[in-house]
Amino acid sequence: MIEVRSLAKRFRLPARGKTSTALDPRDHDGWFHAVRDVSFRCAPGEVLGLLGPNGAGKTTTLRLLSTALKPDSGSIHANGIDLLANPLAARQHIGFLSGSTGLYGRLTARENIEYFGRLHGMSPAHLKRRCDELFELLQMHEFGNKRADALSTGMKQKCAIARAVVHEPHIVILDEPTTGLDVMSAKILLDFIASYKALRVPLIFSTHHLHEVEKLCDRVCIINHGKTAFHGSINELRHLGGSADLYDAFVGVIHQGG
Repeated sequence: MIEVRSLAKRFRLPARGKTSTALDPRDHDGWFHAVRDVSFRCAPGEVLGLLGPNGAGKTTTLRLLSTALKPDSGSIHANGIDLLANPLAARQHIGFLSGSTGLYGRLTARENIEYFGRLHGMSPAHLKRRCDELFELLQMHEFGNKRADALSTGMKQKCAIARAVVHEPHIVILDEPTTGLDVMSAKILLDFIASYKALRVPLIFSTHHLHEVEKLCDRVCIINHGKTAFHGSINELRHLGGSADLYDAFVGVIHQGG
């Protein structure tokens, strides 16, 4: 179980003239309050979809979960352990895919994954078994020996996801994993995400594609203007949003929050 309570994160704004006005409600007092009050939970074996309009605070929230950023307030606990109290130890148990692939272009796909496995202290035998398993699950055998800078967008994304989970993390966090992918590549990644339910690993991913949410998610968290606008099941989202259509229900919840 991962539990997030009342996360908040602000960033100092550059100095502005006296006549400038804030267009975003999070922009005040010389600070941009990217995340103001975000709370949700994700149980073992659950997939949680993190939704919201562009600029709502989703990526900042995921970076806080991954301990790449430190929150100004709030808490993150996994299986009763405070992830913020010891971020270095927490990273050993988290698999995080950021918005950029972050691959080393001169290394092959397999070398990239093996490198990160070694950083996590995996033994050569364990690392080989894990890489073979991931290459099979993500259908990566045909380009495993290609340099990363020669890979297509879909190939790079598969490689980045394999790199993020090579150490068999207890929590998986993915930031828009299917953005820009063709239908076949996206399906492979969605099937891979679904496989984590059987592993009893909490998995959180952000997306703008609500059909992915409908296919995969047990729970949804909608963020709007840096705050949790909704947290619950898909059926509860439909009820609150006033529509059986997930897109209309999403829009309904956003409009309710103003």
